[in-house]
Amino acid sequence: MKGNMINNAVQRLATLDDLVQQARHGDPIRVAVVNAAQAAVLETLRDAVRLGIAEPVLIGRCVEIAKVAATLGWELDLASVIEADSEADAARRGVELVRAGRADALMKGHIHTDAFMRALLDSEHGLRQPGSRVSHVFLVDIPNYPRLLAISDAAVNITPDLNAKAQILQNAIALMHMIGVEVPRAAVISAVETVNPAIPSTLDAACLTLMARRGQIIGAEVDGPLAFDNAISERAAREKGIESSVAGQADILLMPDLVSGNILAKNLEYHGGATAAGVVMGLTVPVVLSSRADPPAARLAGLGVAALMYRAGIRLPIPIVPETESAFPCAPQPESACCPKEVC
Repeated sequence: MKGNMINNAVQRLATLDDLVQQARHGDPIRVAVVNAAQAAVLETLRDAVRLGIAEPVLIGRCVEIAKVAATLGWELDLASVIEADSEADAARRGVELVRAGRADALMKGHIHTDAFMRALLDSEHGLRQPGSRVSHVFLVDIPNYPRLLAISDAAVNITPDLNAKAQILQNAIALMHMIGVEVPRAAVISAVETVNPAIPSTLDAACLTLMARRGQIIGAEVDGPLAFDNAISERAAREKGIESSVAGQADILLMPDLVSGNILAKNLEYHGGATAAGVVMGLTVPVVLSSRADPPAARLAGLGVAALMYRAGIRLPIPIVPETESAFPCAPQPESACCPKEVC
């Protein structure tokens, strides 16, 4: 690991298109693609190869992968295809490639998220990083918001406690540093902007704000509790008389739990025209986690994030959009699967 806070390689990226263009600068990463026999997956990888972002190793049923590639006019090198006869086998082989040093990153293809994550979180043969919490960050590109917005965690940790939230937030901060946000503004989200003992998430938010001031969370301005409107709208914050360096201009939204995070992400997608790239953090390599129905452009953005993570050396406490299915996958995991062994 080259460091927990990487911020010397990338100018601030404002859109996912910026991110993809930045990812083109540098050597392509070797990415193992688990269950690659899907048109959207192979179209994404074909574009990633053309742009110099990735060198894919495809895992799955070779005949099916070759057949799908042929429909796209992509002539594959079959030497880069690894046979696997089931989802579990494909996920296991992807993890083995990483552990053997033959892949720099993993990407979820046409496979159920539970089967994919089970192999990654295996206590003996997976990709857990000692001392690191596994969490997920969406980088969301919203047409009417002037910057990329990180939402965490809406896909892995179900009901994180205060300690878990601090680790999830630190992961998100590290990712924002990587895309050039020197001091990200992190809003700890609840239903209201005042501390209310009847709403536990407001207590956590107040504690996290104080923890950041005392140096227990580093690299960001943290404030909360803030309601969603106060976090992203300067007008709303002004009307409510909220004095905060974070309110109205958040770079990170730390959500109170998976359910509220997932609902928010899907609402931004369906009603806000948002596109999202998601990665799993806290593992030994970058992991792109996408829905099986994600379109190629959104998957490509996820690969771009993974490439930048790999080149920046992020291996630390550290996956977008058809009309009929959400681009924000949910792979809820129990606390015992996500938190550092010495903590649980």
